[in-house]
Amino acid sequence: MSNEPIITIVGNATADPELRFIQSGAAVANLTVASTPRTFDRQANDFKDGETLFMRCSMWREMAENVANTITKGMRVVVTGRLVSRSWDDNGQKRTVMEMQVDEIGPSLRYATAVVTKVEKGAGGPQQPPVQQPAGGASNDPWASAPSETEPPF
Repeated sequence: MSNEPIITIVGNATADPELRFIQSGAAVANLTVASTPRTFDRQANDFKDGETLFMRCSMWREMAENVANTITKGMRVVVTGRLVSRSWDDNGQKRTVMEMQVDEIGPSLRYATAVVTKVEKGAGGPQQPPVQQPAGGASNDPWASAPSETEPPF
C-alpha cells in the first residue's frame, strides 16, 4: 500500500520471537522491541533515559522462520517496516493497536558481532541455527584458496 509510514527502530528484543504457522502453512513471527531514548543532561552532567517505546513487530514466511532462528531475548536489533493500525471489537468495545509490519530486521553491530549464513531457498520448515565455520573458510569455499590459472574466477 502507498502512503504507509515507514519507520526504523533500534532497540532490544523483550523476549524470544513467537513463531507459529497459520492454516495455509505460512509462518508468522511476532516480536516486541523496546527502544528507550537517551539524552545527555548538561546540568546534571549525566545521561537520562526517556519513556520506553514497546513496538510489536510481525514478520511473515521465510523471514519469520529466519528471525525465530536468529533473534533472542535481549538482543539489540535494527528493524524497519511499515506502521499499521489494527482494530477489533472486544465485548462491545473497539480496540486499536499500532504495530510494525517488518520489511527488514537484523542484529545491531554497535556492541556485537554477527556471522551471517545465507539460507538455501526451498529448504522448507524452520532452519537450524547457522554453524560457524573456522577462519579461512571451508574446503568447498571457492574463495578459500588461490585462484586456478586454468579456470576463470566466475
